[in-house]
Amino acid sequence: MPHEIVPTLQFTHQQQPTAIVAGAWLVHVLSGTTTMHEISAQLNKATQQADLHWDLSQISSLDHIGAQMLWRAWGKQRPRQLTMQSAHEGLFLRLEQVSRISIPGSPKSRLTRTMLLGGQMLGLFNHLYSFTALLGQLILDLARFIRHPLKGPWKELSANIYRTGAQALGITALVGILIGVVLSYLSAQQLRTFGGDLYIVNILGMSIIRELGPMLAAILVAGRSGSAITAQLGVMRVTEELDAMSVMGIPHGFRLVMPKVLALAIAMPLLVIWTDVMALAGGMISAQALLGMSPEFFVYKLPEAVPLLNYWIGLGKGVTFGMLIALIACHYGLRIEPNTESLGRGTTNSVVVAITVVIIADAIFAIIFSKTGY
Repeated sequence: MPHEIVPTLQFTHQQQPTAIVAGAWLVHVLSGTTTMHEISAQLNKATQQADLHWDLSQISSLDHIGAQMLWRAWGKQRPRQLTMQSAHEGLFLRLEQVSRISIPGSPKSRLTRTMLLGGQMLGLFNHLYSFTALLGQLILDLARFIRHPLKGPWKELSANIYRTGAQALGITALVGILIGVVLSYLSAQQLRTFGGDLYIVNILGMSIIRELGPMLAAILVAGRSGSAITAQLGVMRVTEELDAMSVMGIPHGFRLVMPKVLALAIAMPLLVIWTDVMALAGGMISAQALLGMSPEFFVYKLPEAVPLLNYWIGLGKGVTFGMLIALIACHYGLRIEPNTESLGRGTTNSVVVAITVVIIADAIFAIIFSKTGY
């Protein structure tokens, strides 16, 4: 870099303290790491000296970045003693005008807390109304399907069973085995202390078949298939496929909602059975490793430890959870507006609400069947 364009800032104390600014104060010159560090250090030093005379007459070139650096060092106002070229006057004049502009504060919200709460309650009632309408339309579509089964959406039904059921076998098996291993390890350590090794079959059987199997399968399906259903319907809204179906007289409920609800109602109990088997297999492996309990004894003891009614309760939970997940996913998918922001927000809300509703439904099942299956 030629010496004559290097930006410099020097101080003299001959008659009065003076800051002499020279060189090219341009952005491509100032952007160098060494140059920027040196200039910043000199400007910080200059801000600590009061009544400093600034001499800018030796500046060869100046742009708005260089002027902004000097303006900040001056405290966003012209120093009392300043010498500059007339060509640079316009830059500092604009900076001075900008500094006078007052930035308006954020407007105060006109909505009180009561009004905000009322808006949220109205939104909740709107969701309940739409969900009730969707449920009523589903009942009508099911009645139509029963009356005319040959005209039903069999291809859509089989495709949804494959996507929501068969393709979810891998993740449910992995999570089931790991949960079984974790439960078995934790239970074995406590039971060994009290000499109740045999009761590990009761603990694993009741907890997995009655509670954890349906709950794990439902949470995984809500996150995997529920979000996919909402996103699919949302993309159809964005690409105006839903509007095209309405124009052609194809009902959304019969072709889109009903196959997904029936598919999850069929696939979820099967996934519950699969998850139960995988979790019990993981528990058997851990029980053999920790307590020396053979898999044959575990399988022999399981029907005695877990009454058959718990198995049917788990399957009933699977059917209920599957239908709830599908209905909530379709509800949020059909409410998505034709923009990408609404698509992302609707998919997120669908998963969160589906998991919350599944947990609430599981609590209701626990209350209703609290005295059965033991």
